[in-house]
Amino acid sequence: MLRDRIEQLEARVRRAAARSGRRAEGITLLAVTKLFPAAVIRQAYELGLRRFGESYVQEFETKAAGLGELAEARFHLIGHLQSNKSRRAAQRFDVIETLDSARLARRLEEVPAALRRSGPARLEVMLEVKLSPEEAKSGAGVEDLPALVEAVRACPSLELTGLMTMPPWSEDPEESRPYFRRLRELAGRFGLTKLSMGMSHDLEVAIEEGATEVRVGTALFGPRAER
Repeated sequence: MLRDRIEQLEARVRRAAARSGRRAEGITLLAVTKLFPAAVIRQAYELGLRRFGESYVQEFETKAAGLGELAEARFHLIGHLQSNKSRRAAQRFDVIETLDSARLARRLEEVPAALRRSGPARLEVMLEVKLSPEEAKSGAGVEDLPALVEAVRACPSLELTGLMTMPPWSEDPEESRPYFRRLRELAGRFGLTKLSMGMSHDLEVAIEEGATEVRVGTALFGPRAER
């Protein structure tokens, strides 16, 4: 049952936080609901979850109409964002975690407040950082971060709060640790407080390295049929 899986996951977070001398309340559980129907989001909301991650703008648009009654829900875009979908993303999401270029920042900045889900409040964004040499991975290079941070901070309607990354897949969670540690170091360099890193299999390591948000899908909802 989903209720049991939520309780098990929250227990994992508490244990990892305790080992790290941290408070579990400072770690956000982002339920990754990509490729799951709106009914799954509603069920998770009824059981107390409030933050949901989606990877595809177009897919989420098909769900959004059925989620209007979830007043406290907050939706994060965690998949790669193309410039031509920036307006639609700003209309649907509370947080964009995959900002990776000054050009994309300018496109988001151009979306009128009346159209943004955040309304007159600034749209929260995070920078996706590519720390892996894998070609399939998206994100800004470390060498590009200084200019990118400056460009985003120059956009009055955007609020830059943190960094996110996705390390290479490995069955051994310890293989992710160097990537998580590097992201934490980069965030500190730029005075950013939020770190979105860690998934179902390596969330403990991510928390030990400072994650403030872990993105969890499989451990909550089981395997999904990928596109």
